[in-house]
Amino acid sequence: MNRSPPNANGVSRRGFFQLSIGWLAASFAAAATAVATVRFLVPNVVFEPDQRFKAGAPDDYPDGSVTFLEDERVFVVRRGNSFRCVSAVCTHLGCTVNRAGQGYHCPCHGSAFSEEGRVESGPAPRPLAWFLVTLSKDNRLLVDKGQIVGADKYLVL
Repeated sequence: MNRSPPNANGVSRRGFFQLSIGWLAASFAAAATAVATVRFLVPNVVFEPDQRFKAGAPDDYPDGSVTFLEDERVFVVRRGNSFRCVSAVCTHLGCTVNRAGQGYHCPCHGSAFSEEGRVESGPAPRPLAWFLVTLSKDNRLLVDKGQIVGADKYLVL
């Protein structure tokens, strides 16, 4: 057996190498544990913008109109003195639908929706979402995209 003789401190070269590797592994494990502990303390919260927005004054929408609001990807529908708001996001893959005749059409994959947002054809699995419309304190339409309502829910002024 070729064992190297211990030096003055009683540790051989092989023993020193093994101790060094052991301390390096222990240090790495401690650092990884510390990083994991700090990451655990940081909350996994997604900070999203408010889902409510003001869509303007009711008089901005002519009677019988379906107005597309590009920034919010919604259509504001006015029939007489009633208002409602439908999503312009296709339920298939999230493309923006277009107004087509008496309904809506997805240009990406061909889904067609009725005026009430029901799926008429195409790969879309669900109808378009209708959002809650209320009147704000400053008499503007307030749309809440966080609250989905039925297609028969109107704001009547």
